Amino acid sequence: MDFQTLIPLVIPGETKIAMIVMDGLGGLPIEPGGKTELESARKPNLDALAAQSILGLADPVAPGITPGSGPGHLGIFGYDPLKFEIGRGVLEALGIDFELGANDVAARGNFCTIDAEGKLIDRRAGRIPTELNAELTKILRTIKLPGVELFVETVKDYRFVFVLRGKGLGDGLTETDPQRVGVAPLPVKALNAKSRKSAKLANAFIAQARKLIGAKKPANMIMLRGFAKRPAIPTFRDVYGMRAAAIAVYSMYRGLARTLGMNVLKVDGETIADEFTTLEKNWRAFDFFYLHVKKTDSSGEDGDFLKKARVIEELDEQLPRLMALQPDVVIVGSDHSTPAILKAHSWHPVPVMLYSRYCRADGIAEYGERACARGSLGRVRSKEIMPIALANALRTTKFGA
Repeated sequence: MDFQTLIPLVIPGETKIAMIVMDGLGGLPIEPGGKTELESARKPNLDALAAQSILGLADPVAPGITPGSGPGHLGIFGYDPLKFEIGRGVLEALGIDFELGANDVAARGNFCTIDAEGKLIDRRAGRIPTELNAELTKILRTIKLPGVELFVETVKDYRFVFVLRGKGLGDGLTETDPQRVGVAPLPVKALNAKSRKSAKLANAFIAQARKLIGAKKPANMIMLRGFAKRPAIPTFRDVYGMRAAAIAVYSMYRGLARTLGMNVLKVDGETIADEFTTLEKNWRAFDFFYLHVKKTDSSGEDGDFLKKARVIEELDEQLPRLMALQPDVVIVGSDHSTPAILKAHSWHPVPVMLYSRYCRADGIAEYGERACARGSLGRVRSKEIMPIALANALRTTKFGA
């Protein structure tokens, strides 16, 4: 459903919707015919909720398309990722409360490790601690580029934000991360004439950065990805008429929520339990809650099947805290699949369940990929989930006379 059709149907209400997004949740079995990470996890609370819910599989963008986290989240929030696009750099910048100007060009930076021949050994520099990141970004801030202001800001672990501010800058730029080791980082290339200046400046920054930190270990090089300017996009309240709150530890997801006009809540701590504490403290103040779990994705990217299952179990332990608040609608899903055996995002549809007192529950007491394939929700595009949630929350009126 497009927004032009949906927005006139939205009506005010007092009901509350909670959406849990386990990043990269979808998986694959290690052996053919075996269980996925989700199916292997011990999750009595998720399974019990599944028995009261409708289940299905969702394609974040479209069948066969491997999504990034930005498009994957836009989809589950009901925004068609084929129509709306928010670059990774913008999300990272807004996630750390950087005041991004309308003409600024932002990119997400990675510290990485290269060998003596300049080939990548580790795309994330061993996930260096944030303290070392801060020392390195301080060094990078000494770089000067002609005719522009340059900002380099620490995010977390190996990630930083790179921002160019000045006249005549385009954001049509290629990324330097080749997405694999054993090869050299790529140069930045302009995809259009108005981005040539930006490409030249970005490459000059990378060259100077290599000289400055080339002797450091393990982070002796950088890569830039997700070049973008801040887009114009309708807010969550404009579309759904709800006061929305975001609970996320990682900056990118906080940035995405802020871009959509959500209130980004402060989390005291970094655990899933800490996020649920934030949810409980703010339950009365908002209509919609987005709670993000990151480590299902990062453990999948690390190829750690068992750790990914343990993160799911950790979430399961906290779920009764949400249900005790008596939400009207609960959505449990994901932005994309990250099977541990692939160590990367994949094209596989993600398992999703939707709970409401008004849904015709499937009675399938299991939350897993194969169980969801049997559910009445069927296989849908992620963008179709929010209209179903609104209907179950009694927040839409009928279409037509």
